[in-house]
Amino acid sequence: MKTFDDMYALVVQRAVSRPQGSGTVRELDAGVHFIGKKIVEEAAEVWMAAEHEGTGRTTEEISQLLYHLCVLMVDRGITPEQVYEHL
Repeated sequence: MKTFDDMYALVVQRAVSRPQGSGTVRELDAGVHFIGKKIVEEAAEVWMAAEHEGTGRTTEEISQLLYHLCVLMVDRGITPEQVYEHL
């Protein structure tokens, strides 16, 4: 099981090592506009899953939203610690 910090570290590692065929690299290369659209899409899917699809599907969609938020954080140079200051 991964934590948010684990996922963030994995996104950072992929951003640095740039493995061929990586969806993370593709998303980072597409830029903040693309990443932002993914976040909005995933947020809507979380909402729809919570309203219509049950807990299992909702948790899956939340994990995808968290992943795309990590990608945005790496793209913008934001660390988890910076976010945690606001929690």
